[in-house]
Amino acid sequence: MIHERPVSSPDALARSEARYHALFEAIDDGFCVIEFVDGPYGPLGDYIHVEANTGYERHTGIAGIVGKSVYDIAPATARDWVELYGAVLHTGEAIRFEREFVETGRHIEVSASRVEPPGLRQVSVLFRDITARKAAEAALRASEAVARENIQRVQLALAAGAIIGTWFWDLPSDRLTVDEAFARAFGLDPALGREGLSLAQVVETVHPEDRAGLSAAIQEAIARGGDYAHQYRTRRADGKFHWLEANGQVNHAPDGTPLSFPGVLIDIEERRALEAERAHVTEMLRRLNETLEQRVADKTAELMAAEESLRQSQKMEAVGQLTGGLAHDFNNLLAGISGSLDMMEQRIREGRFGEVDRYMTGARAAARRAAALTHRLLAFSRRQTLDPRPTDVNRLVAGMEDLVQRTVGAQVTVEAVTMDAPWPTLVDPNQLENALLNLCLNARDAMPEGGRITIATGNRVFDDRGARERDLPPGEYVSLCVSDSGTGMTREVMAKAFDPFFTTKPVGVGTGLGLSMIYGFARQSGGQVRIHSEVGKGSTVCIYLPRHLAEAQGEPTDVPEPARPRAAKKTVLVVDDEPLVRMLMVEVVGDLGFTAIEAGDGPQAMKALRTETPIDLLMTDVGLPKGMSGRQLADAARELRPGLKILFVTGYAEKAFLSQGPLEAGMQVVTKPFDMNLLANRIRGMVAD
Repeated sequence: MIHERPVSSPDALARSEARYHALFEAIDDGFCVIEFVDGPYGPLGDYIHVEANTGYERHTGIAGIVGKSVYDIAPATARDWVELYGAVLHTGEAIRFEREFVETGRHIEVSASRVEPPGLRQVSVLFRDITARKAAEAALRASEAVARENIQRVQLALAAGAIIGTWFWDLPSDRLTVDEAFARAFGLDPALGREGLSLAQVVETVHPEDRAGLSAAIQEAIARGGDYAHQYRTRRADGKFHWLEANGQVNHAPDGTPLSFPGVLIDIEERRALEAERAHVTEMLRRLNETLEQRVADKTAELMAAEESLRQSQKMEAVGQLTGGLAHDFNNLLAGISGSLDMMEQRIREGRFGEVDRYMTGARAAARRAAALTHRLLAFSRRQTLDPRPTDVNRLVAGMEDLVQRTVGAQVTVEAVTMDAPWPTLVDPNQLENALLNLCLNARDAMPEGGRITIATGNRVFDDRGARERDLPPGEYVSLCVSDSGTGMTREVMAKAFDPFFTTKPVGVGTGLGLSMIYGFARQSGGQVRIHSEVGKGSTVCIYLPRHLAEAQGEPTDVPEPARPRAAKKTVLVVDDEPLVRMLMVEVVGDLGFTAIEAGDGPQAMKALRTETPIDLLMTDVGLPKGMSGRQLADAARELRPGLKILFVTGYAEKAFLSQGPLEAGMQVVTKPFDMNLLANRIRGMVAD
């Protein structure tokens, strides 16, 4: 217990204080005096360090402690320290303890006692840093735990019969002492093992193939010290070799001199046998896997061949269905045309000219139906001639709504649900109108008792997943959907809906080309068609067309007018490999008052183009023989005659024609079969421009 020192004079007081300070600083341990104060934490709820020696900083790492509160240096554990030293202040009983000073990361050993009288409210604290001792104790505990664990392992191994022998090798004297089990394992005399053996004597029974590896492993372990483990074979008394594993530890002196090498032997014969068996089984599995892969490859090849055969069979079935339908429809149309021509010939021969017009009208009607059929087939094959323009689908739907309502009848309600500000799409508006009308007619036929048709437009953005589900590239699309409240389709019907000539309607009602034409048109336009249907609930067919980054424009139309002869001397080069078609085109040119030059192929046309004869218009078929297409001819003609106007006449859009992109200025296209008045107006308009 510390008491205040009595003093008698200022000099004596100064000397006393000097001695006290010298003694205070001479203490190697940390020392401080704390004084309890009232504060925000309650009466005597905090303390201040009023004195401290230099040892305080050495043992805590905290500098300038005098004047600081415990809450300044240890806010997280301050309340615990206040309670601990507060008990000393209140009871006057000294305490001694060890505790971790969390904020400094150190362990300290502490002695604390009250400074008398109690009214001073002070406690003296003497402490020292014992972190190193604590670390050593922890390391010792860990080492003891490892030792106990190793002892347990050895005991378990001995009990299980895993360890079959032990040795101790005194390295400076090269003397190996072994137990009886070790001697038997090496085929040695147990008596020699007790007396001591040299390493050379021990390794005599090691398998010749393993000696070099064993010697290298031993020398490496002795050089570095520490753990050692090696597997090798030894010959026993029966002359047979058995697998062993030696486990030991090389101990070095402080100066690095090897001192001892104790260890144990473990029988691993069974383990090596299992490993050999495992390796054998693994090899068998590898070979089996190789043959399995070959068998799978062979079976896959067979399945692919069968699949290809099935695909070819399905293709031939589709071709047969297509050609059968074509033969049926065209035979009917040809019968009407040829029969009308026969009757016209007979009536002209009989002089009954008044009846000729009736047969002529019938022949023309049959020819138009044939043209419509070929256009549907070309749409299905994606080879029809398209005239794509930036199109506003809302405007197109609005223009078709009345026509659709009149066509489907009063029993069906037609509703248009259009999106505000739809994106433009680059598409042939006439073909899109035909597709929309076809979809509405199919919807009407699915509702024999009447119902509702909804035409909807929208903007769609497909990511990788959405595009993959619709067989489209990712991007932005415009959708045009037609929904009905009709009978719906089964999965089997949906799977065949786009097949040519497939129809669920009665015989004689519909051609079965409507949806196939829409599918071909959408794919040729860079888009897609998808059907969603539930039996008894209705169907929705959606056409997806790529967004076009341009403003939609109006749709120019060709209005057939009666051809009016024009007395201008213009020259038109007519190129077509079909003589009858070429003759008709030449007649139209002549009726316009123009001069016609004929050519049956590209080379003939090039001869005419190389002459000095003025040519105002080149009118050429796209599909020409002798290695030069109509488009190639046009390019060559413009090389010879820049700015020459060109009118393409085609029954379908050949790949060579489409690959060139949009038509250049001064180029137009007309599709076979064509109205003669329409052809005449197109020729006259191009020559006059």
